[in-house]
Amino acid sequence: MKPGLQLKLGNQLTMTPQLQQAIRLLQLSTLELQQEITHALEANPLLEVAEDGGLNANNTLPEHPSIFNLVNPGKNKADAWDYFEQIAQNRAAEETLREHMLWQMRFSPLSNTEQIIASTMIDALNDAGYLPLSLTEIQEILNAQVRVALEDIEYVLRHLQHFEPAGIAARTLQECLVLQIKRRTLPLEQSQLAIDIINHDLPLLANHGYAELKRTYHLTDALLLEIIKLIKSLNPKPGLIFSSEQTEYIIPDLLVYKHKGNWQVMLNPDNTPKIRINTLYTDLIKQSQTATDHVFLKEHLQDARWLIKSLENRFDTLLKVGRAIIERQQGFLEFGEESMHPLVLTDIATEVEMHESTISRITTQKYIHTPRGVFELKYFFSSHVHMQHGGECSSTAIRALIKKLIAAEEPSQPLSDSKLASILQAQGINIARRTVAKYREALLIASSNERKRQHWPQEGR
Repeated sequence: MKPGLQLKLGNQLTMTPQLQQAIRLLQLSTLELQQEITHALEANPLLEVAEDGGLNANNTLPEHPSIFNLVNPGKNKADAWDYFEQIAQNRAAEETLREHMLWQMRFSPLSNTEQIIASTMIDALNDAGYLPLSLTEIQEILNAQVRVALEDIEYVLRHLQHFEPAGIAARTLQECLVLQIKRRTLPLEQSQLAIDIINHDLPLLANHGYAELKRTYHLTDALLLEIIKLIKSLNPKPGLIFSSEQTEYIIPDLLVYKHKGNWQVMLNPDNTPKIRINTLYTDLIKQSQTATDHVFLKEHLQDARWLIKSLENRFDTLLKVGRAIIERQQGFLEFGEESMHPLVLTDIATEVEMHESTISRITTQKYIHTPRGVFELKYFFSSHVHMQHGGECSSTAIRALIKKLIAAEEPSQPLSDSKLASILQAQGINIARRTVAKYREALLIASSNERKRQHWPQEGR
């Protein structure tokens, strides 16, 4: 076989560093993007924070409901920033469960030794407010400091269990609930029955075994209903009111508002990074004395330009996709979930002339503020079911209809999945019973048999 040369033509996509950066920025969440920009500002001296608007400096934005005004009406941006700072400071200054318990202990009539025992038990409480250690284990821990009898430890525990919040320092769920009942001023019969049910038949109550409870405790419907209401009003985890977990707030990337009868979409200016190239350093490029300095500044200038270009591309894509989605889902904005239209990634990709993977990246962990709440962009995508007389209905709309039908059902005669399917078919929606069951389970709604068991007759029936 003789060697030879062949010429072949073909298309190949080369992933340049710029393209890789642009793709990576597309899929970052707002928090991740802020971290990325912070890192870039620290690493690249040619980048700086722009006080005059940065990326949005050349954009003229219409009057819009600033995200800060949505959260705290009547405040400007500077005031809103102070407002969020104040929230953070207040949260940091919140009292912990341990501090609250120790504060009460200092004002209690306990001896020095008893306060040592109390402090040890307070330190052992978990976040829910329970004492996970036995009295013997507490005694072993205390042996390094002081010798105490189990009776003394139990006495101090009983004392702690009178602290606030009610139910604190319990060792079991039953003990926690009973402690709370004993704090309340209730009729003796009702209080004792509730304690007996909690201590002996709490699993039966949790599984809605109402008929068996009535037989076991000789209860009338009215009395059992009162006991159920009482037990449901108790807090099974009293310590969590002092939880140190912080709530994470979502700041949307896009804002939707109605202007002159038309729905408008815009970038959230309070969530857009404001960075620019430092002109002082760019002037130094021409004045650099050594080749090393010149190369260093040129490389960082190019990196800065790539980053700003990638950010502009990210926000342009986000705005374009957001507008395309809202254009398709105006029915949702006007009337709610039941008017949601079927929508898949291909529909938006075709409209904005982008690849489906790009649409997937730009709609993941990106949020939009609408008059109906804040939603992830992916929320507006859903599969469809064919209608009997032509057309399509989105799965989101069908779930909303199922939820509405179940909410309006007669509690003593809940709608089965088959009945729900029949009702929807009568409205022109071709849907099988198993599909109804799948949607119902996705809504975390129990089956008709379980809902019937959970139903409790009203007083007087």
